[in-house]
Amino acid sequence: MSQTILITGGTGKFGRKFVEHFLEKNWQILFTTTSKERGENLIKDFSEPDNLHPIVSDLTSPAAVSELLEHLRMHGFCVNHLVNNARSLDLLRTNALGQTSREDFMAEYLLDVVVPYELSMALFNTQPEALKTITNIGSQYGVVAANPHLYDDYPKQSPIQYGVAKAALSHLTKELAVRMASSEIRVNCIAYGGVEGRADDAFKARYAKLTPSARMLKEEEVVGPLDFLLGASSSAVSGQTLIADGGWSIW
Repeated sequence: MSQTILITGGTGKFGRKFVEHFLEKNWQILFTTTSKERGENLIKDFSEPDNLHPIVSDLTSPAAVSELLEHLRMHGFCVNHLVNNARSLDLLRTNALGQTSREDFMAEYLLDVVVPYELSMALFNTQPEALKTITNIGSQYGVVAANPHLYDDYPKQSPIQYGVAKAALSHLTKELAVRMASSEIRVNCIAYGGVEGRADDAFKARYAKLTPSARMLKEEEVVGPLDFLLGASSSAVSGQTLIADGGWSIW
């Protein structure tokens, strides 16, 4: 049966892979993007399928969630699966000491924790019978602290606000799972390890020495955990953080 999935941050590194996967499953895919141009380019990249729908939104704006709900209502969409995936690299700034400003710390927390909370509750309040799963996209750094040996210039290259926000996202997952359990809505989180793409060879070599799998994740590997959590075979799984990090966090 075809499902409708809403993926925030659909044009990003993970988002594109998620979109591609659920297009192959012939689901109705809604995705948010802060850029109309990037949204249009993504649709063109996948040959303009009828079941791929962009929503241009700055999710950090106070009116974003209400505007998104109105967009869904106007277009007749009812969301079965929500994937809180949006992020911004601009919020990971540090100063010369490797420290972050209050502004960037709060902005990262807003996008990583508050926005997923607001959007999840909004869908829960307006269409609880349709909503089946919520999946928050987390990180290994929400499970363990960053390893200084991975970086050339730690802590400048490992902004503290990122891991702290991802840890909070993991706990938000538990809270939402409890609050939505009576409506049979499952809420989970995926803590991904580092994924190839932006890292140079030196970084990948250091990463390999610090994880049991001796490598970074491949881009195509990010889809499997999400597909599992959205499927009927994981019907007993809720409130959990599924760690997909190649073993990074076990030693």
